[in-house]
Amino acid sequence: MIKVMPTPLNGVLIIEPDIFKDSRGAFMETYQKKKYTLAGIDSVFVQDNFSISHKGTLRGLHYQISHPQAKLVQVIKGAVFDVAVDLRSGSPTFGKWTGVKLSDTNNRQMFIPEGFAHGFQALTETACFLYKCSDYYLKEDEGGIIWSDPEINIKWPDIQPFFSDKDASYPCLKDIPKDLFPKISCI
Repeated sequence: MIKVMPTPLNGVLIIEPDIFKDSRGAFMETYQKKKYTLAGIDSVFVQDNFSISHKGTLRGLHYQISHPQAKLVQVIKGAVFDVAVDLRSGSPTFGKWTGVKLSDTNNRQMFIPEGFAHGFQALTETACFLYKCSDYYLKEDEGGIIWSDPEINIKWPDIQPFFSDKDASYPCLKDIPKDLFPKISCI
């Protein structure tokens, strides 16, 4: 079985899959629909993504507007600080964040439901990041929040971040029109 731990944001979960080690190495199921459904994760994933980031790289905070994505994220090499920000209309934790270190040594995953912005910062020289998405990525549907939004106040690791021009140009949460938030609510 898998160990599932809640976070302060309803629906965001930390998962510790079983790892089987012996003299040859290790084996781990990174996803098995029946087990994850029993754990409360019933999203149907349609796309897998893989990124490689160098130490300090900060990606995010990204979300899809009309096609919100649930994500199951994990690191297969190195380590990242992974963050989810609640953007669900009517949520008591709207604008709040949670974060966790994901690495190839703790083998943790984070499940992020639809309606959240997502981002991460690489903590090691190289971080290989793999994630499943419940909807297809559409460039024209992407939204974003500046990583340094003072009202969200994410406690990023003490590593000088670097990021894309696109990520650096995102607005603060308070400056985003309501019709440009993910089309999902908690009401």
